Amino acid sequence: MELLNEIWATARRNKLRTGLTGFAVAWGIFMLIVLLGAGNGLINAQLRQSDRFLSSSMVVFGGETSKPYQGLKEGRDIRLQGRDIAVTASDFKGTIDEVGAQYRTVSIISNGQQYINGQIAGVYPNHTKIDKVEMLHGRYINDLDIREKRKVLVLSNKQAQELLAAPSVQSVALITQQTGRLIGQYVKVGNFAFKVVGIYKEQENGRADVFSPYTTVKSIYGANTDDAGRIEFTFHGLTTEEANEAFEQEYRQRINANHQAHPEDESAIWLWNRYTQNLQMETGIGIIRTALWIVGLFTLLSGIVGVSNIMLITVKERTHEFGIRKAIGAKPWSILKLIIIESIVITTIFGYIGMLLGIAANEYMDATLGHTKVDAGLFKATMFVDPTVGLDVCFEATMVMIIAGTIAGLIPALKASRIRPIEALRAD
Repeated sequence: MELLNEIWATARRNKLRTGLTGFAVAWGIFMLIVLLGAGNGLINAQLRQSDRFLSSSMVVFGGETSKPYQGLKEGRDIRLQGRDIAVTASDFKGTIDEVGAQYRTVSIISNGQQYINGQIAGVYPNHTKIDKVEMLHGRYINDLDIREKRKVLVLSNKQAQELLAAPSVQSVALITQQTGRLIGQYVKVGNFAFKVVGIYKEQENGRADVFSPYTTVKSIYGANTDDAGRIEFTFHGLTTEEANEAFEQEYRQRINANHQAHPEDESAIWLWNRYTQNLQMETGIGIIRTALWIVGLFTLLSGIVGVSNIMLITVKERTHEFGIRKAIGAKPWSILKLIIIESIVITTIFGYIGMLLGIAANEYMDATLGHTKVDAGLFKATMFVDPTVGLDVCFEATMVMIIAGTIAGLIPALKASRIRPIEALRAD
């Protein structure tokens, strides 16, 4: 207790020196936690976006030729057709599991006096696996709907709420209960009556589609065109980037042949491969994590250097005091202990202050930036999701600073404990 009182008295006599030491420690901890929190916020946002899709899936879009081929000029529009769906299902059975397609149109959906302008997506049952649709009521599109071209719809919970003219309420349970009443009812899609068979949970960051059987939408809105929309399928066995690139090349050549496009023309059709996208994202996340830790560790290092310099100054300023202590019988260990404990106390107190401020800054980011969405046109994306750092990282970083501060104080302490009293008393 006497030792702590002495350290407190010394700190009060040297407020500037103590404040500078504490600031170096607290700033290093604070910046490390804030940097890691911001990086985790960006990473979590990207992971949440990628979790919406099945990684082992691809979506194929029509494009525009970029090379002349067989007497045809470049710049031709390529629209996928029914034969492309058939080729996808038949020629790649060894890799592709389930093949589906999407045909999109826009129509007004009304229920009495209530209506919405909906983007209708004609899909196959496998779409709910690829885009991970979470059902709240009823069911999704099934194989019987496809075969019989049934006029059925699957709406989002917010679309159902608008069609029911349900009042805006805060309780999720009440909204879910209200929208469930629409199951089994008929609504009008243009001039046609469709039965609502399912309600799904609308994604916060995505565009809400109205789902209907592919065959139904195609027969009503695309019966007079060869345009099949887009193709989507799940696959297996492509576990490396090289295997995916080889499959994409073979698949592109086969579909290009259906449209008299050059086999190596990568613009004729577009492939959205979620697996390679995830691989690239994981690589990017790894780079971000590494960069954040490097910057954070250098920030800690700057704090350690600051503590070391100030401790050296401290010892030099107190050399005369140490000489008097040794002259009246103080042991080297008592001087060594005094400096080390002073270093530990200062780095501990200010280290935890920096840790608490860093946690508070991360919580502030979560409450502000964590709820900010960027409108990208087709979808709204949350840029920050849970920009925080685990308590284990916070405590580990603080302990590193405490240990480093102790070591920084140990070096000048050893020097001070070995100085001869006569030399110490002569020091300025």
